[in-house]
Amino acid sequence: MIIALAIVAVLAFLFYASYSIKSQVYVKALCRVKTAENVVYLTFDDGPDAEQTPQVLDVLKRNNAKAAFFCIGSRIAGNEQILKRIIDEGHTIGNHSFSHTNSFPLFCRRRMIADIRRCQQAIEQATGATTTLFRPPFGVTNPTIGKAVKSLNLKTIGWTIRTYDTNRCSDEKIIRRISRQLRPGAIILLHDRLPQSSERLQMVIDTVKKAGYEIGMALR
Repeated sequence: MIIALAIVAVLAFLFYASYSIKSQVYVKALCRVKTAENVVYLTFDDGPDAEQTPQVLDVLKRNNAKAAFFCIGSRIAGNEQILKRIIDEGHTIGNHSFSHTNSFPLFCRRRMIADIRRCQQAIEQATGATTTLFRPPFGVTNPTIGKAVKSLNLKTIGWTIRTYDTNRCSDEKIIRRISRQLRPGAIILLHDRLPQSSERLQMVIDTVKKAGYEIGMALR
C-alpha cells in the first residue's frame, strides 16, 4: 500500500512538473513580474490570425495598452504585415514554436531545436528583428524543452492568470477568474485567434482598470 501511494505521488509530481509551467522544475519561466505596483501584463498566444489579430491590435491601440504576442511560425507566412504592425505599435513578439503540434513535447532535442529555430527565422524574416522570448506550446515543459531553451539562450515566459478563453468559457467566468487572481505583476494569458478575442480583451482591460490596475509595457 505504501509503495502504491509513493508511486501515485511520484506520478502526480511528474504530471505537475510537466503540465504546470509555474512548477519551475524543468524550465525557469517568468510567470509573474516582481513589482509592488498595481500593474499587470497582457500576453497573447497562437497568432497571427488574419482577421482577429488586427482587431486585437485595434483594441490595444484605443486603450493605449501594450502586449506580447507569442506567434506560431507556421502562421506567419502571408501575415507578415501583421507582425510588422505589432512591432511598429510598440508590442513584443515571442516564439511559440513553428509547428505548435500536440506532439511537440515529445520531439527529440534536435527536432525541437530545429522547430524553435524555424519560428525564429520566420519572425526575423517578417520583421527584421529577433526575439529572445519563448512560450512552449500548451505551457508544457519537460527536460528536453528545458535543454532546448537553454541551448538557444531564450527566456521562457509563463503566466500568472490562465483565462482558459479557448475552452468555451463564458465571458463572466473568464472575468471572475481574472478578478480573483489579480495581483501586482500578474501576467495574463489570452489568445488572439478567437472570434471574440477583441471583445474579451476590452472586457479584460475594463476589469483590470476597475480593480485599480494598469496595463504594463510589453514584456521583453
